[in-house]
Amino acid sequence: MQMSSNGPLVIVGAGHAGAELALSARQQGWAGTITLVGEEVHLPYQRPPLSKAYLSGSADGAALELRSPEAFDKAGVTLKTGTRVLRIDRAARQLLLADGSHLAYAKLALCLGGRPRPLTAPGLVPGSTPPNLHCLRTRGDADGLRAQLAPGRRLVVVGGGYVGLEVAASARKLGASVVVVEGQPRVLARVTGPALSAFYEEVHRAAGVDLRTGVTVNRAECAPGSGAIEALVCSDGSVLHADLVLAGIGMLPNVELAAAAGLAVADGIVVDAFGCSSDPDIHAAGDCTNLPSALYGRRLRLESVPNALEQARAVAAALCGKPKAYDPVPWFWSDQYELKLQMVGLSHGEDQCVLRGAPGTRSFIAFYLRAGRVVAAEAVNRPQDFMVAKRLVAASAPALPQVLADESQPLKGLLAVPA
Repeated sequence: MQMSSNGPLVIVGAGHAGAELALSARQQGWAGTITLVGEEVHLPYQRPPLSKAYLSGSADGAALELRSPEAFDKAGVTLKTGTRVLRIDRAARQLLLADGSHLAYAKLALCLGGRPRPLTAPGLVPGSTPPNLHCLRTRGDADGLRAQLAPGRRLVVVGGGYVGLEVAASARKLGASVVVVEGQPRVLARVTGPALSAFYEEVHRAAGVDLRTGVTVNRAECAPGSGAIEALVCSDGSVLHADLVLAGIGMLPNVELAAAAGLAVADGIVVDAFGCSSDPDIHAAGDCTNLPSALYGRRLRLESVPNALEQARAVAAALCGKPKAYDPVPWFWSDQYELKLQMVGLSHGEDQCVLRGAPGTRSFIAFYLRAGRVVAAEAVNRPQDFMVAKRLVAASAPALPQVLADESQPLKGLLAVPA
């Protein structure tokens, strides 16, 4: 795969993937112009703190910036913030922008990210958003949520995933009353094993969160005139009165621009191991992509900052004629209260779970095995163990359960065990 690194490179989407791709492309040798286009007016910023430090007020907007304006200037990257792309004209190799202008490209990279899945329920008017119903994806979303959070305010969180639980922790820190409603039998059911779910349920309840699993929202009761949600009626018959509501029920990949241009789309923009779409002049990276995984033998769509950064670097290398197949070992993290949860691998399909350390100490790691090999791990306040776990999962290393559980035996010793 040889590609010219001359001509204009245009990157649409100024999040983690877009910013990293722009700077990496220049570092890898792209000689032409590089333009980074983003809909938000802000410089590219970090999203993970939005539900934590930024929401709680311990970090300001400046602390969120991924890179300084000078860093983009030095790399020769032109930022076009507050700019929306309406259409991709593949034949002419240009973009139609919302202001009526056009932007030509030799190569195009789509780093479109995603958007929160909307809350739907009887009582909510389709197409309209109550003033106290929030989601959390952008800095503006966090600002709106923070403005309504205060001691004693009643927050109902719909969804017990990462975002919902992180916001619940931050809201409790701010003195709000919090109820979390999760339709699955346990929190974090889509991303962690039962042991971790039980641990985090206990942690949140100990912090004063009213946590309700196996419960869904049946109806919203809204105030006449303002349309604000006053209460949510749940499947167990309970009525949850609310001053504000957060919908944390997942994310939808932003694929509309790609689909309208005729690119292959299937739960994300379909790309190959080099991030190339069905059009050889268009690549994609980050949350919006559906990529092949040799490690798991299927296609994946990964919603994580590590994937966004690593895939962006792989795309930059490919665009500059230095292709290397990208086959990630997925890893994620979540900060709640004083706890750092780090996860590597996809734990679904395991046949054994082994704990190293006791959950009661708030420092432990769960290993997931399939046919005697480590396929995933979840660590709470165990950063050193987690670094070893990443290597064990990447190698699909064989491991005896009794060795994993025995804290007197160093995990690094497993890296030398022959397959």
